[in-house]
Amino acid sequence: MATGRLLWLVLMGLLLTASLAGLAAGPPAHQSAADGKEADNPHLHGPQPKQIAPPAPQEIRSAIQRGVDFLLKRQNPNGSWGSPYTLRPVEVFAPVPGAHHAFRAGTTGLCVAALFEAGPGRADVASALDRAEAWMLRELPSLRRATPDAIYNNWGHAYSIQALVRLLSRPGLDEARKEKLRQLVRQQIEMLQRYEFLDGGWAYYDFAAHTQKPSGSTISFVTATVLVALHEAKKAGFDIPEPIVQRGTASILRQRKPDFSYLYGEYLKYAPMHPVNRPAGSLGRSQVCNLAMRLWGDSEVTDEVVRLWLDRLFARNLWLDMGRKRPIPHESHFAIAGYFFYYGHYYAARCIELLPPEQRTAYQSHLAHVLLRLQEKDGSWWDFPLYDYHQQYGTAFALMSLVRCLSAGAAEKP
Repeated sequence: MATGRLLWLVLMGLLLTASLAGLAAGPPAHQSAADGKEADNPHLHGPQPKQIAPPAPQEIRSAIQRGVDFLLKRQNPNGSWGSPYTLRPVEVFAPVPGAHHAFRAGTTGLCVAALFEAGPGRADVASALDRAEAWMLRELPSLRRATPDAIYNNWGHAYSIQALVRLLSRPGLDEARKEKLRQLVRQQIEMLQRYEFLDGGWAYYDFAAHTQKPSGSTISFVTATVLVALHEAKKAGFDIPEPIVQRGTASILRQRKPDFSYLYGEYLKYAPMHPVNRPAGSLGRSQVCNLAMRLWGDSEVTDEVVRLWLDRLFARNLWLDMGRKRPIPHESHFAIAGYFFYYGHYYAARCIELLPPEQRTAYQSHLAHVLLRLQEKDGSWWDFPLYDYHQQYGTAFALMSLVRCLSAGAAEKP
């Protein structure tokens, strides 16, 4: 018994000596100054993705071509994309006709942006964009919320702005045509001002007082989506009212946790550890929220934060993947909904552009590695069955992500 106690004391002494020696030696030799800074903040630590074989550029280009071909085949005769047609007995809440006008507007905006980015120089793409432009000029001015509680139109306004900004940059447009597009951008910005929530920011439901200016809870990722679109409009020369930006960023900031995961919405502020608000539940949200805050000048979203959440996305990608194609929203682990998959990866692609060029390649390879294996036989991508909009919006998000895997580009600046 005495011998056993003696051996235990010797072992503890050796362990203590080794620990003290390690502390005296300081951080490992390979640790950079930035890493040392991160070591002071436990919230800036996260999992690292495994190494992968980078996909060949030709494989990415082939997938992009198939995706573009899919979108061209699925364009509606009137120039839009998507429809309320469904084979499912139960669908998500979507009051007719306004909700579907919003779904079609948002889906069309995404498809226009994707074709513009992924199909330059193709005559069939140019023709499709002409038809889509005519639809947008005709239909977007009447886009409003469907009912006092269903405000899906905010998605339509945001993605239409991004599409219209791209259409404006097409070569060969005469001044009269450009002015029509500019007027429509300004009108969509005005609609976002109208549907800004009382507390600042945006959402897609108002389950509170149903007031003219929506009164419900703002949603972090909806607000971020809008702010990214408004930033693109600002870069294109449009005036963006500073107060709505300030209120929107303040709304996101109220929902940000110390580790840069974000609450799903402000209504969950008293449940910060709800599964949907934890890092795994925030995988599809943190990318867009970090992007929006960085673009609008938040110095707290450093390159280290951007890398942290890109690393998390690729190291813990299975959490998002387990929700992919699940038919009921939020039924997967950490209350993840399927429709966050391609959405989250698209904004991850945008976050990669925030980094210095030499730091992008590994993340671009990981992103392409995830997306290429998921392309369907018909050339589409989809993550959540939503009437007849899901293949179109999923393909658009995937195309805009893969395009960014082929080019180092210039760092996106505020």
